[in-house]
Amino acid sequence: MPDLPVKQVIPRLSGALKEHCRAVLSAPPGSGKTTLVPLELLQAPWLDGAGILLLEPRRLATRAAAGRMASLLGESVGEQVGYTIRMERKVSSKTRIEVVTEGILTRRLQQDPELKGIGLVIFDEFHERNLHSDLALALSLDAQQGLRDDLRLLVMSATLDQQRVSRLMDSAPVIEADSRQYPVVCHYLGLSPDKRRIAEQVVQAVVEAWQKELGDLLVFLPGIGEIKATQKLLHSRFTEACPVPLICPLYGDLPKQDQQRAILPDHQKRRRIVLTTAIAETSLTIEGVGVVVDCGWSRQPRFLPGVGLTRLETVPVSRAAARQRSGRAGRMGPGVCYRVWSESIHAQLPAHHPAEITQADLAPLALQLATWGVADPDQLRWLDAPPQGAYAQAIDLLKRLGALDQQHRLTLLGRHMSALPIHPRLAHMMLNGSVEQRQLVCDLCALLSEKDIFSGQTSESQGCDMELRLRQLRAWRNHETREGFIATACQQVDRVSKEWFRRLQSITYQVKGEALSLGQLLALAFPDRIAQRTDHSRYRLVSGRAARLTPSDPLAGDAYLVAPQLDAGQNEGRIRLAVGIGIAEIRSLPESSIEQIETISWDKKRQRVTAFQEERLGALILTSKPLSNGNPQAVQAAMLEGVQSMGLEVLPWKKPIRQWQGRVCWLAQQLHDPSWPDVSDLWLAEHTEQWLAPWLENINSREQLQKLDLMAILLSMLSWDQQQCLKRLAPTHLQVPSGSKIPLRYSTDKAPVLAVRLQELFGLSETPRICRGRVPVTIHLLSPAQRPIQVTNDLAGFWKRTYSEVKKELKGRYPKHFWPDDPLLAEATHRVRPNRR
Repeated sequence: MPDLPVKQVIPRLSGALKEHCRAVLSAPPGSGKTTLVPLELLQAPWLDGAGILLLEPRRLATRAAAGRMASLLGESVGEQVGYTIRMERKVSSKTRIEVVTEGILTRRLQQDPELKGIGLVIFDEFHERNLHSDLALALSLDAQQGLRDDLRLLVMSATLDQQRVSRLMDSAPVIEADSRQYPVVCHYLGLSPDKRRIAEQVVQAVVEAWQKELGDLLVFLPGIGEIKATQKLLHSRFTEACPVPLICPLYGDLPKQDQQRAILPDHQKRRRIVLTTAIAETSLTIEGVGVVVDCGWSRQPRFLPGVGLTRLETVPVSRAAARQRSGRAGRMGPGVCYRVWSESIHAQLPAHHPAEITQADLAPLALQLATWGVADPDQLRWLDAPPQGAYAQAIDLLKRLGALDQQHRLTLLGRHMSALPIHPRLAHMMLNGSVEQRQLVCDLCALLSEKDIFSGQTSESQGCDMELRLRQLRAWRNHETREGFIATACQQVDRVSKEWFRRLQSITYQVKGEALSLGQLLALAFPDRIAQRTDHSRYRLVSGRAARLTPSDPLAGDAYLVAPQLDAGQNEGRIRLAVGIGIAEIRSLPESSIEQIETISWDKKRQRVTAFQEERLGALILTSKPLSNGNPQAVQAAMLEGVQSMGLEVLPWKKPIRQWQGRVCWLAQQLHDPSWPDVSDLWLAEHTEQWLAPWLENINSREQLQKLDLMAILLSMLSWDQQQCLKRLAPTHLQVPSGSKIPLRYSTDKAPVLAVRLQELFGLSETPRICRGRVPVTIHLLSPAQRPIQVTNDLAGFWKRTYSEVKKELKGRYPKHFWPDDPLLAEATHRVRPNRR
């Protein structure tokens, strides 16, 4: 093994993992952490022959890391070291180190939460804070705590706040390694940052570096568009150079052979200029590079939950990313970095880019959490918790797609959707297309999930039409076209489509119905992206958001579109891909939500009562005729309609009101007394005119609903005697032997739940009862860490038959706590041990 700095800390690292099962390795670029740590830990006694999963943030880094480790062992990839990425796997029965992308680990955990055969999971380059890496770590920590306390977890990073990660992992030891990074001299060119002139500014820096320095150049650019623009300018500048440099692009969508051409030295020994995205910032050594040119920009996706769209933003690079980029020049020897910006601007750059979980569309994450059995993200550990607004929007979308029910539980459709490694929108379309249309929906999903097959063209003459792309794909399959970049793109789309088709063949879920049009199929996945033309090339979406086409686009002028791919933009979105749809097709959608309103009605967009006769699809007004204002009773009825369309959640609910509601529903069921009112959500939603209408006088908007005293309204449904009976028979809390007053949780069809730590019940021989002693509560016995350990409604039986076994387990996990041999004679406590007297 090469003598790299990380080798010196392997004994300490192995000891930390043996003792604590969790560790954080802080190792700068060039220290050897990616390749040496898995190989050196492979023979650790605590691993006991189990395997290692090494997680990498990118497919290119995954292949490279596996290849490097295999070469160090003198083997081929797929023997002791293998890898798995989307639609590509090289492993064998000999494989003990498997390099995977984070999404692969997430799905493996869903299929096998115990990770049988795996002894160590390593999260490499965790500072990149990808959404999948945060989710995979949260699930791994939960699996380790609940199922596999012998599973080791190691987080490795170069620039992340290691102490923060350590705290997340219960104060895991932090091991720090030195770097064999060679010195890198940074030159600041002092150009004014200008997003419109990125290519020109970079070419200026490249020419200067080419003339002054030796070795290959690695040039960082924000995206593929800037790479192609820079490549074109460089070709014109170096036409007469001798020798002419080899200019190599490097990004994730490139074919593997082109990626290797950029990573490995040129066999003709030509100097190279490698134009790359952020893909080369970490976990990837490009041989021969001694010079880095950094444009100072990065492309980051930002999800806007208010409109349900993602906006790609070109933002200044962070200082951490700039440090990573410059470090690429010092991997093989002393290097030089040319930064386009000034030193003063550098000091003003953000320290880090925001974690993806704070910026991304969370629908895939929400579906994975529901599959894991987690209704609330707060049940798991996160370095940064999912933002509430974006998560709520994700839940709403999943419910609209039928993946979750109203209680946020996974449906049968949702379970099948989560098994498909694709966005829930596309999974919904896949599973709801007819059997005869499976090939079509697979083609659509592949076209939408892969790079646009026309993206290499310089003109926009092909427009946004999805149907045109389908025809191009079919022409390629029929050998009618073999144009360079289009053929390559079609080949990749075809490969992905075949993989989706293969997966669909093994799924038993099937809908029965007639074949749908192309627009209707896409509307199944994007019901919120149906758009109505407002002028020649501008449209309004169902959500009310504005979007536009290029005026010359062949689709411009269509009355209605479905736009599966669009950017949010600043004031209006830009439609990237779309297909036309007719008004008759919209009206006949399987889940059409068109409303016919002929009287005073609730205006969803303005969220108030208006007087129109309209045919509406969300914010889209299909037909509209104004009416004069109606009488107060009609306004009241329209206001009720507004409450019903928005749902009971729009009312000013507070936690005490929900708790009161649960008690009333439970007690009414126990008493079997028809005089008790039904206050369940189902009844309240279906009978708003009975209980809510009398209180809506002078209220005609959502905002004014907040003036309602909802507690008083609901209390008025109970007589005075019933209110007193509720207090006696369905108490809010029970006092336990430790002196604590523990709240009771009520649900309609189950006994009330008392969730209490086991130690607080010592000395209590019988299960507490309520409702005149007729109903024993269900006790959820908790560990000192508030984790469930036993559920019982027979406390005496638990002490007699089960406690001794539970005590052994708890005593091992919580040795400092008080675990008496005879719990009935022990003193109850809410502390670690009873107070000494």
